[in-house]
Amino acid sequence: MQLSYLAVLAACVLGTLPLELFLGTRVYARWRRWLLALAPAFVLFVAWDLYAISQGHWSFDPAQIVGVVLPGGLPLEEVLFFVVIPTCALLAFEAVRRRTQWQVGDE
Repeated sequence: MQLSYLAVLAACVLGTLPLELFLGTRVYARWRRWLLALAPAFVLFVAWDLYAISQGHWSFDPAQIVGVVLPGGLPLEEVLFFVVIPTCALLAFEAVRRRTQWQVGDE
């Protein structure tokens, strides 16, 4: 099914959305911090995937993706993966932090 990868990513977003809405994690509200947190891993893993694809070490099943392929052979879903999964991790971290009132960083 071509929507499999997107469906899994959508389920991850929907599954963690209540953390933002009901626990007030404010990950999406503090979008600059969110982008700064995502940027290093995003750049590193996109570069890594592009290299692996170019060397023939990594590929994607066309039956599992929608077919939008970015330069270098990187499917849209893979790029979204590098945004969605770290965002879910941030939401989970911030939810724990919020519930335990654990103070970290500059807050």
